[in-house]
Amino acid sequence: MTTTRTILFDSPFLLGFDHTRALIDRAAKAAAESYPPYNVEQIGDAGVRISLAVAGFSPEELAITLDGRQLTIAGKRDDAGKSGSGADQTFLHRGIAARGFVRNFVLADGLEVSGARLEHGLLHVDLIRPEAERQVRRIPITAG
Repeated sequence: MTTTRTILFDSPFLLGFDHTRALIDRAAKAAAESYPPYNVEQIGDAGVRISLAVAGFSPEELAITLDGRQLTIAGKRDDAGKSGSGADQTFLHRGIAARGFVRNFVLADGLEVSGARLEHGLLHVDLIRPEAERQVRRIPITAG
């Protein structure tokens, strides 16, 4: 499939789309990650919500950053999931993940982060696409 994408973006009619190719490659890599599980839902006409299952993480252990169009959500456990008696703990079954994570999302142009909240073990990150003003420009033609 990489070959098809390369041929598509090497077309002379798609000048300057190298950045788009890099975004698609980054999104494909991010899609291969599986922890923590997440949902992406449409909210109204212009909103999107990303919800991650982050049970056991406090707001201080979570970080959300936006670098260009890449949204990064990271969780770092200081205690590596230990609680209560610490090293004396013996698990008969350990099914709750206690590891840190980094999850990346590539946002479409125009999407902005409007807020985030931690609620019942779910981290909700709300995105909105503000209505863009339509601009029509007339391009002057010079004779040479």
